[in-house]
Amino acid sequence: MISERQLQDWRDQALKVEAEVGRAIIGQPATVRLINIALFARGHVLLEGDVGVGKTTVLRAFSRAIGGDFERVEGTVDLMPGDLVYHTYVDAEGKPRIEPGPLLRHGERLVTFFFNEINRARPQVQSLLLRAMAERTVSAFNREYSFPHMTVFADRNKIEREETFELASAARDRFMFELRMATPSEPEIRRALAFNPDYHDTDRLLEKVTPGLLPWQELNVIGAGIQQSVRASETLERYVLELWQASRDPAAYGIAIDGVDMSRLILAGASPRGISALVRAARVVAWLAGRDYLQPDDIQAVLPSTMVHRVFFTPVYELRRAELADALVAQLLQKVAAP
Repeated sequence: MISERQLQDWRDQALKVEAEVGRAIIGQPATVRLINIALFARGHVLLEGDVGVGKTTVLRAFSRAIGGDFERVEGTVDLMPGDLVYHTYVDAEGKPRIEPGPLLRHGERLVTFFFNEINRARPQVQSLLLRAMAERTVSAFNREYSFPHMTVFADRNKIEREETFELASAARDRFMFELRMATPSEPEIRRALAFNPDYHDTDRLLEKVTPGLLPWQELNVIGAGIQQSVRASETLERYVLELWQASRDPAAYGIAIDGVDMSRLILAGASPRGISALVRAARVVAWLAGRDYLQPDDIQAVLPSTMVHRVFFTPVYELRRAELADALVAQLLQKVAAP
């Protein structure tokens, strides 16, 4: 059982990680906080954003602060499942060689795995990654490899549509959060990004982040301790269950979106996995705030990022997903009465 003192020490470390990442990343405080929440809730993260907003930089900053090994894979149309597992080449003597691929080469030290442009990879590759995310294991070379501390981050290319393979609903559901990194709009931040030389050299920028702030080998233990230590009242439980039902039958809760036939909108609401992820993330929010109990604000803080990719629309509305998902989540927060 994790003691209260241990939880306090870890909370101090978690907040320090967030502060250190904030030294290298400007204009993205919400994204930094939610990635920190996902790490301690032991959930994977799907990132969306314009090209060049700093997705790789923020993940490298977290990887440096947490410790362990970082791996990045580029999604391409010719990438095959085996490319994640092994690498073949011909050595200087002309002999064929096989070496572990990006998923295996770090062993149990793999902590941060970033799959860039995941929708450029074929469904077979995505399926292998799904197993690695769910089980944190892969079978290869007649044995099973384990990476128990790994958190998977992936981003989608949302500009080009040729030679892309959209993630299936089951794949999206494996990610705890979908985070949208927008280009900063504040004039001072834009000026710094454009003219401050510190933000033009990523390697030098990351040197500002103090390395190895956490004993990353204990992330799973502390994550379980957080879940066991933060309680939910019966009233709060009813609130979460109402949100779940409203995601499946919004019209029953008086939810309406302009220009949408609500009776034809929802193909499937949030899954049990999705509601579990919501509660796990909310418990981390409460823990970071120094509380051992949930309150509605904790749920509401993570509901958009947890729910926006888990409600599936009928084909007639799916092409408007980004617009309608945001509108639906906003209505959930407004129409479902909080205790």
